[in-house]
Amino acid sequence: MTALKANLNMSRRHLLAAASAGVGLAFAGRVAAQTGGPANKLVVVIARGAMDGLSVTVPYADPNYVPLRGGLAVAAPGEANGALALSEGFGLHPALAGLHALYGQGQLRFAPAVALPVRIRSHFDAQDVLENGGEGLRQQSDGWLNRAIVAAGGTSLKGLSIGAQTPLILRGDAPVSSWAPGGLVRDGDRIASLLQDLYVEDPMLGQNLARGLATEQLVSMEGGDQRLRRNDVQGLGQAVAKLMNGPEGADIVAVSLDGWDTHAGQRAQLQTRLTGLDQLVTGLKDGLGEAWSRTAVVVATEFGRTARANGTQGTDHGTGSSLLLAGGAVKRGGPIGDWPTLADNRLFENRDLAPTLDIRSVFKGVLRDHMGVDRAALDARVFPGSAAEAPTMNGLV
Repeated sequence: MTALKANLNMSRRHLLAAASAGVGLAFAGRVAAQTGGPANKLVVVIARGAMDGLSVTVPYADPNYVPLRGGLAVAAPGEANGALALSEGFGLHPALAGLHALYGQGQLRFAPAVALPVRIRSHFDAQDVLENGGEGLRQQSDGWLNRAIVAAGGTSLKGLSIGAQTPLILRGDAPVSSWAPGGLVRDGDRIASLLQDLYVEDPMLGQNLARGLATEQLVSMEGGDQRLRRNDVQGLGQAVAKLMNGPEGADIVAVSLDGWDTHAGQRAQLQTRLTGLDQLVTGLKDGLGEAWSRTAVVVATEFGRTARANGTQGTDHGTGSSLLLAGGAVKRGGPIGDWPTLADNRLFENRDLAPTLDIRSVFKGVLRDHMGVDRAALDARVFPGSAAEAPTMNGLV
């Protein structure tokens, strides 16, 4: 019941800022030796701007889908430019052919109706909640992925952020490396960071904001000859995979993808964004080689978009959205969580897809079963106070 396909136009903040720093990984002070065989790998991709889940995992069999979506509806499988069939009446957006191939191999699951533990439609606040791990943690300066590293032992897992600044999700007591200059985002830098996301598509403001971050040409990659062009998203995935391979490679990686705030002209924008997402994940798979079998990739967003199209062929800020879980470590299966339907009396506040699953339940299931974080630590330290609201999901990896 869901459709997914990705094409991504990476923002200058995330690719170009890396140019002036090179790769420069230095996992200083960390324990290099792994015990019990090669470590599992986790990549968390944050789709910033509110990814439209109803276009990613397409509920084509829901009788209210096409009437609500109008010209934004993705056609059913078998029709021209139709969704790529999944199970139980869902399909992936046609731009996600690589992810669909993973589904055929039993390496892709999807949650069609997830949300944060709090119902907010502000990008600023919702992204903080997504990365902090709960409404009660919004004023904290650390993120749940960093706390998970601490809970797992602190020195046994190596974290890496991809982007100009370390995102909130990876800030905290555990040391992490970064591919790009800029370091931690202080309180005073928060607005500048968000403005870079906001103006990523603006030809004038985007360039001005990016000018001080890096050169606008090529990103020199580790290895001398290999150079990554700004729009080469598949190359980015392969480059990130290089930083994850080997005994000193990163175990936990956070990647931010901007530009998902599709208030107008959504169809063309999503085609680009989803193509890029697809290329990023397939690039990771190709670059990781045998390590892909030990890898899980989570794609999440701060909230979804309205069930109804607006007057500019876009959608506005909503509530429920999709989560994607890919990787060689993923267990074969169908949708994660229940489908609320798009019936008028089931829409949240008569406008949004109603969530049926707390997004933290998925995060917790992956952290426990894939990264070895104790469930008690997940409930008490990584996602404090979440035991009742967000029980750990079983059987994902």
